Amino acid sequence: MKKNMIPIIGIVIGLGLLVWSITSAGTLASFIDAPSLVITLGGSFAALLVSFPISSIKTIPSLLKQLIAAPDLNAEELIQTVVDISKKTRSQGILAIENDIKELDNEMLVYGLEMVVDGSDPEDIRDIMEIKAENIEKRHSIGQDVFVKWGELAPGFGMLGTLIGLIIMLGQLSDPSTIGSGMATALITTFYGSLLANMIFIPISINLKQKTEEEMQLCEMAIEGVLSIQAGQNPRVIEQKLRSYLSDSMTTAEAGDEKAEVGVKEKNYG
Repeated sequence: MKKNMIPIIGIVIGLGLLVWSITSAGTLASFIDAPSLVITLGGSFAALLVSFPISSIKTIPSLLKQLIAAPDLNAEELIQTVVDISKKTRSQGILAIENDIKELDNEMLVYGLEMVVDGSDPEDIRDIMEIKAENIEKRHSIGQDVFVKWGELAPGFGMLGTLIGLIIMLGQLSDPSTIGSGMATALITTFYGSLLANMIFIPISINLKQKTEEEMQLCEMAIEGVLSIQAGQNPRVIEQKLRSYLSDSMTTAEAGDEKAEVGVKEKNYG
């Protein structure tokens, strides 16, 4: 199972448990109210338009796509690529990897190796690659900020919708029979606000932050790998240096994924 599907599974499980708890003691229809959803979701989105430039808002669809469709970041694959390239440069020279660079998928690695082939100074390579990594982090942080703010706004608009419902209900006290249903309708917006914030927006922001941290670690590894290749260091030394960036849990998890993939392949070919 791809790691990118886990957030979707989590949301489905959470909503499923919520529906089960509602239907076990009441009816789902009593929790559905279009005006309340409009106030909570539409109002908080309108506030986002005030809080962020339109260019940041436009990133929301791509961020959601990245959440479920972006390829898993693989540190082991990066390490192996750098080691293979370092072996080739030591035996055939830097210029021998010029064609290999075009086949690489890692943007940072390609960017750095192209400068190595061009004969750029190591300090310049480090400075430029670090600036590029910082720009990637800033670009990703915009998406995190959008969902963090959305998670903050949704409960507030839920409370606002509740106040609107209470005001309407209090204005109709001449009919006591409507108080119960009016109170229930008023509280639904608070329910929607809390649900959207804690089940959708805040978890998405945390997930995006985690992905950014993982990508920044790979950027650091790519920078170190490129500079080590340029310095002509021993491939084994380069491998150990890059592995020092990985925690034991990451190494174990990725090793487990690789074993699982090998097992699937052997089963298919068997």
